[in-house]
Amino acid sequence: MLLVLLASAGAFATKGDPIKARLGRSYRFERGGWVYVHLEGKPADLGFQQGYLLSAEIEDGFKVVQLRDTHVSKHDWDFFRKVAHDIFWPKIDPEYQAELKGIQEGLAAKGSELTLDDVVALNGMEEIADYYVPYLNRLQGKLNPKGAVAQGNCSAFVATGSYTADGKIVIAHNNWTSYISGERWRIIYDVVPEHGLHFIMDGYPGTITSGDDFGMNSEGLVVTETTISGFAGFDPAGKPEFVRSRKAMQYAKDIDQWIKIMQESNNGAYANDWLLADRKTNEIARVELGLLHSAVDRSTDGYFVGSNFPTDDALIHDETNFDVKDANSSPNARRKRWEQVIQQNKGKIDADLARNFMSDHYDAFDSKKEADLRSLCGHGDTDPRAEKVWEQDPFEPMGAVNGKTADFQMVKRMSFYARTGHPCGEKFKAEQFLKTHPEFNWQAPVLHDMVAGPWVIFTDHDSEDSDDADAGN
Repeated sequence: MLLVLLASAGAFATKGDPIKARLGRSYRFERGGWVYVHLEGKPADLGFQQGYLLSAEIEDGFKVVQLRDTHVSKHDWDFFRKVAHDIFWPKIDPEYQAELKGIQEGLAAKGSELTLDDVVALNGMEEIADYYVPYLNRLQGKLNPKGAVAQGNCSAFVATGSYTADGKIVIAHNNWTSYISGERWRIIYDVVPEHGLHFIMDGYPGTITSGDDFGMNSEGLVVTETTISGFAGFDPAGKPEFVRSRKAMQYAKDIDQWIKIMQESNNGAYANDWLLADRKTNEIARVELGLLHSAVDRSTDGYFVGSNFPTDDALIHDETNFDVKDANSSPNARRKRWEQVIQQNKGKIDADLARNFMSDHYDAFDSKKEADLRSLCGHGDTDPRAEKVWEQDPFEPMGAVNGKTADFQMVKRMSFYARTGHPCGEKFKAEQFLKTHPEFNWQAPVLHDMVAGPWVIFTDHDSEDSDDADAGN
């Protein structure tokens, strides 16, 4: 596919053309089902470049967020705009306000009618319906609608020392979300900001942070996470998570700095177990960040796994309704499976083996190979169980929608493996699914087939004709 080169070769090319001037050295191309965008410059220009280059993807992705969040929360979209404007916007750093405005301006330059409040609400897609709405309902003494709760997003691990093949860091993550969102969660952002660190991450179109959270910066800090199931907490005076996580990716040079940025003005939304790795020291960490409680574990010879289970006793008791003894639940069954695969492969783990982990279909509760919500590669559409901690129905069309892995050598080059769709490679067919499960017909306008791409490699300043793009499948 033709590389869309939008960078200017010199001042002559942009003279008299303000759009080209703002696009600067930005560009996009596609590989393996992903859309790679390189963004570079001042905050407003970073935003403009994204809004312009990804206008079609943002418009499409926005419709999904609007449909899902209004359906789940039982609020109309004006409610989300108001939350974005009144609750979120005043707490956003000026740097990111400028970038968000830039996204809206880039969209407008391509004919979009999305407003700034729409863009901010889109960036709050993980926070408003599932954290602010339950908080507001508790405050007002109202019954919370089913499904408007903290969801179970992702399987991940990080390892170092005697657990890995070369004794150095390995990290991997697959994103769990609805298929309507997941089929569109296919952007690779390569960002060179005016201030702070160069970083590369996957993400949803129109957002300034990864969201499912897999990324690395030029100081060798790698970050991923899995959400805390059953979490309930929100502070309207705090800073949005999408701002804090972006700022930490852009400015944190080590684990300590990352923790400090994330804890500052914490609003409690999108509470996660964060897994980090520092290439410079080969140290790894798990940061369980709630609103009232947080816990940090670190190691230079060990591993941490995530599958939406909390570990801190105080956080579990005070901030969640999570049942640590429910072996049937997805988070606990996957935790058991994680322990199995890590121990079985101690001393052999690398980025290639991690791809197998991301594709794993073994159900540790039933003790058999079975692609469902208890396997590391989740398939909710095949699971007849209702996952009660997430308030999900049987056969919910959600699960693992992409995968990413990296090891020390890859992080050194700011690169990683990535695959769109189910990491196992299986296809999801929307029309066939809806015929069998018409209870999900409300998703029909935006539910597409989800066809897995090949495993490919991305790196900073990548290009369509890169010799290193083939990951081997």
